[in-house]
Amino acid sequence: MARAGLTVDRVVEAAADLADEIGFEKVTLSALARHFGVKDASLYSHVRNLQDLRTRVALLAGGEMIDTIAEAVAGRAGKDALAAFAGAYREYALEHPGRYAATQLPVDQALVADSPALRRTAEITYGMLRAYGLDEPDLTDAVRLLRSTFHGYCALEAGGGFGAARDVGRSWAKAVEALHVALTHWPGEAPEGA
Repeated sequence: MARAGLTVDRVVEAAADLADEIGFEKVTLSALARHFGVKDASLYSHVRNLQDLRTRVALLAGGEMIDTIAEAVAGRAGKDALAAFAGAYREYALEHPGRYAATQLPVDQALVADSPALRRTAEITYGMLRAYGLDEPDLTDAVRLLRSTFHGYCALEAGGGFGAARDVGRSWAKAVEALHVALTHWPGEAPEGA
């Protein structure tokens, strides 16, 4: 029997909060049970196992992140949209480190197809990039460039990996400017086997 007051949403939200406090990889069912003052078994009425919990946190965080990004890019296009997208991405990653780590979890593609938030992520990201005149397969390549650049920068920044005296915000702005230039002058498709 489920403990009164516990719901799937409440359990997942608490796990996301705990991830921000102690780190996503340190979230366990035991730690979450202690948070609620219940036995581990009480949580199995709400989540199947730790992987199910982590996947649910990833989907929650992905939805929150794209909502933040969507609000930032609304009514913008081109370089302005890219800068707003990048800024919202970085802000979310730095303010919610555990949730952000969850967004990097590989998620079963069937769940992605069923997740309105993750479909919205693709729509907003690809929509922003279409302003640069990109079509497939260039859209996929551009998404990978943005994601790897944003993630790498945020991971290094969060971990204190930038030791030079230059302000990291200024370097971030230069990186976004460089991405804009790259997207504006996107290379054509290389011939097969090249």
